[in-house]
Amino acid sequence: MTRVLVTGGAGFIGSNFVHYLLEKYPDYRIVVVDKLTYAGNLKNLENALQNPRLQFVRLDICDPAVTEAAQGCDLAVHFAAETHVDRSIEDAAAFTRTNVEGTWRIAEACRANRLRRFLQVSTDEVYGSLGPAGKFTETSPLNPSSPYAATKAAADLMVLSLVRTHGFPAIVTRCSNNYGPYQFPEKFIPLIIAQALDNQPLPLYGDGLNVRDWIHVSDHCRALDLILHYGRDAEIYNIGGDCERRNIDVARAILRSMGKPESLIQFVSDRPCHDRRYALDSSKLANELGWRPLENFEAGLTATLRWYQQHSAWLDQTRSGEYRDYFERNYLRRAATLPAH
Repeated sequence: MTRVLVTGGAGFIGSNFVHYLLEKYPDYRIVVVDKLTYAGNLKNLENALQNPRLQFVRLDICDPAVTEAAQGCDLAVHFAAETHVDRSIEDAAAFTRTNVEGTWRIAEACRANRLRRFLQVSTDEVYGSLGPAGKFTETSPLNPSSPYAATKAAADLMVLSLVRTHGFPAIVTRCSNNYGPYQFPEKFIPLIIAQALDNQPLPLYGDGLNVRDWIHVSDHCRALDLILHYGRDAEIYNIGGDCERRNIDVARAILRSMGKPESLIQFVSDRPCHDRRYALDSSKLANELGWRPLENFEAGLTATLRWYQQHSAWLDQTRSGEYRDYFERNYLRRAATLPAH
């Protein structure tokens, strides 16, 4: 039986991937390792935790105990990271520790346990900012602007160095901006939705004309699945949504869908190192593995808005911080009764 280690599995993309694996592969067992920082929400896995094929381990990936957590696993998908650019500008210490040291630690744990494959899940932000034309390819130079992006670039290079030095069976993936269920509401789309639901101002950096390439998290999960099982070791794969939108246009689309006035948009001072445009060329992934995004942005955005409206308790608890004691109140209490994995 295949056993998959998923780090950061209580976060946004990680939890969506865990649900995806459990549904698609009924014979797979999943080991989720998550420190449960502010962005790790165990309620994202509330239903999955009832599944006997899921084992949850609360653990910092910088802890040497990750070597034990990786024992018996066959595959690993490494999501765990500090990801919010604004927080990295304020203080990059946690980003350096988790994204660089943590990646080295978990990769070494997987190497020691001779896992068949390790996916390093990264970001398009390692490439820096694009001009008005063109797209980043896998051979584009790394030119990160923010401390967050710099630590992710360092993590990618750390993993690739283990490939070259030790023959570590790893692959690096770099994805564009994700959206969908369970996204922490400091991120752009859920923040806009949450503010609009409360009829509060929608903060928009600068002139709002920064361009991002959007991809629904379900399309990202499908891409990771293909790469995990059929990708080539030592390769880098871009995963782009082929869906460029200006920030102000995304905000306006959300307001229209909610019947809210555009007067809620409030322009605020731009942040430092705010990259103007991202766009990824995913032709390598398409040509090698036949992947392409399936979710239409307008339909996906409408479904995402509906999800947050239908999960108002999740949104309120996440914004208030109430979710943070869910682990102690619910999971630990019944952990002793869970079957051995």
